[in-house]
This record gives sequence, C-alpha cells and structure tokens, in this order.
Amino acid sequence: MTRPSNKLNRPSRGRADLARLRRLTDAEISRTAPPELADLPDDFWKDASLVFPVPKQAISLRVDGDVLAWFKSSGPRYQSRMNAILRSYMAQMRKRSPRRGAA
Repeated sequence: MTRPSNKLNRPSRGRADLARLRRLTDAEISRTAPPELADLPDDFWKDASLVFPVPKQAISLRVDGDVLAWFKSSGPRYQSRMNAILRSYMAQMRKRSPRRGAA
C-alpha cells in the first residue's frame, strides 16, 4: 500500500502556485491578508518598481559561536538576516566615507 504524496499539496520553496492565486477573489485576499495591510492608502504601490534579487555568492565565514547561535535562534533565513545587517553597515560606512570600500 502506498501513501499519497504530500509533495503535490505543498508548493516548492520559492515557487508560487500562480494558478491558485489567479482564482482568488478580492474578498478572499482581503480576508486572508495580514492586518497591517488594511490601512494602506490606495496609491501605496503607485511608484513601486520591480527589484530583481541579486544572486548571492557562497563563502565560508567564521563567526563566534554565540553570534551564530543568536541568529539561528531567530528562525529560518538567518543567513539572509545576517546579510541584511552587513548591507546596512556597508551603507552607513559608505555615507561616512564614500571613497573607502568602493567596489
């Protein structure tokens, strides 16, 4: 006897089920949307632009154990959060001294 696969019911990581999303009504979207989206003004997305993610470069990085443990304790995608913090630091340093660290 074989068990039915759960793979068919779960979207693959990073892939949206576009067919299912197209079938959603505005009422369903509103009902399931996070509360913080309810107060967005109608023109919120007016000046939005599409931003494509930059491919990441795999490296080996040595960090203190407690630093790594702290990031991991905050849940999945801890490496993305580490990258965001490093990017923020880089941006602040560039504001202070635009000549240093330029690629």
